[in-house]
Formats: sequence, structure tokens, C-alpha cells
Amino acid sequence: MNRQKGKLRSLYTTVEGLSIHARISAEIPPKDAPVLILVPGAGLSGRYMIPTAEQLVPDYQVYVPDLPGYGESDKPSPPLNLSELADILCKWMDAVGIEQATMLGNSLGCQIIVEFAVRHPNRLERAILQGPTVDRHARTFYQQLWCLILDAPNEAPSQAVIQIEDYWKAGFARVLHTFEMALSDAMEEKLPHVNVPTLVVRGEKDTLVSPQWAEEIVNLLPNSQFVEIADGGHTLNYKMPEAVARVTRAFINGTGPHLSKNQELTR
Repeated sequence: MNRQKGKLRSLYTTVEGLSIHARISAEIPPKDAPVLILVPGAGLSGRYMIPTAEQLVPDYQVYVPDLPGYGESDKPSPPLNLSELADILCKWMDAVGIEQATMLGNSLGCQIIVEFAVRHPNRLERAILQGPTVDRHARTFYQQLWCLILDAPNEAPSQAVIQIEDYWKAGFARVLHTFEMALSDAMEEKLPHVNVPTLVVRGEKDTLVSPQWAEEIVNLLPNSQFVEIADGGHTLNYKMPEAVARVTRAFINGTGPHLSKNQELTR
């Protein structure tokens, strides 16, 4: 079933002296609609999360923040580390009036969500880790660079334009810091402490998230489900937003266990 795309609007909020930009639902969702926060990956603004966000509006109260340092948000110096990003995300939730939310992240966004889950467990209702990095079997700069090169044919050319623009806006030093931060994060040590229901989503052709790594994540999480999206690469949220939205709805609605291996849903 084709759904009509929802609309987003910009919201600027000051948190800890920093202006944080977010894209949020422009339409008024149902009063009891779950809150869904989309967390972008390394060095990127929320722009490349828009296709998925548009699929999920107006069924949910959707928020897509540009984390401090990226996009239209202020750029603190020195750049924030992983725990600081998780903490300011929590304070931003306070500022915009969100008590608890489901979070959907891509790539480094998954690492931020895991950090958030450990530091602020009462503020997270569910987690969706789509393309969770960094594979502990390939945790060097050159290994990750090679994985990115191999994944490129699976991604939309227009996404590369967004990435280049976002990296340029963030600045080389900040982007480099972000990648170093991602590589140094042993997420596998935190996963057993993530106690909320968690859906792990992998693209079938994602070269950054090996099947072995995805399986390890699923096994380390106390309450997890897994779905693999056929023909998908690393940034399903941009190239295959309809599929991501479908599995997100099914997970939130409680039908997630039936998703695994379901090719009709994942194609």
C-alpha cells in the first residue's frame, strides 16, 4: 500500500547555550501517537533521514534533530563525544517536551542510541538499530573506508551529494573526530545493558554490517528482534524508506517477530 508522504517543519531549540535544529511533524498527529526520534549517522545532519521521516508522518510524532556540530545546529568546540551527544539529546528532549520516545538510528546514530539507553534508560521506550556500526571485526579506519567503497554501488547518488555538503558544513576536523569516536566505541560491551525492546535492521548488501556482526548484536541484546531487508545497502533510511517505515510500524505495533525472513515486507 502506497502511503502519502507527510510534511516536516523546522524547529530551533536552545539547549545548554547551543541552538539545535530539528525537523518535526508539520501536521498534528493523533493525540496518543508514539514519539519517534530519528538519529543520524557520522558527520551527517538529519537531511538524509527525511525520506523515512516523511513515510512515518503523520502516524507518529516524528523528530529528526541535527545533533550539535552538524547540519543547521550550532557547532561547539571541541566536538562533543559520544556520552555528551547522548546527554544533550536527553536535554533536548526535555526542552521540546518529550518524556519518552522510540529512537531509530542509522550507523553512528545506533551507537548514540545505545549510549543513550545505558545513560538514560527511563527515557527510551524502544530502539531501532538500522545498519549499526562499528563491526568489531573491521574496526580500523582503512577497513571501514574499504567497506564504504564497496557499499557505494548500493546507495543513491543523490545521497553522496548530501554527505559531501554535510561534511563540508561540519568541517574536516569535526568529521574526522566523529569517525575516530565511532571506531573507538566498543558498543558490544554496552548491548547487554540495553533493556528496551530493540529491532536490529540490516540491509542484505550492507558491507559495513556483516551478517556475523548483526548476529552478535542480536544475541547480546536482552530483548531483540532482527529483520534483513532484501537488496538493501547501509543507508536504507534514504534509499529504501518505505521498507524501513514498514518494519518500524510493525515493530511498534507489536508484530515485529513475524518480520524476520519475510521477503514480502522487506522488499
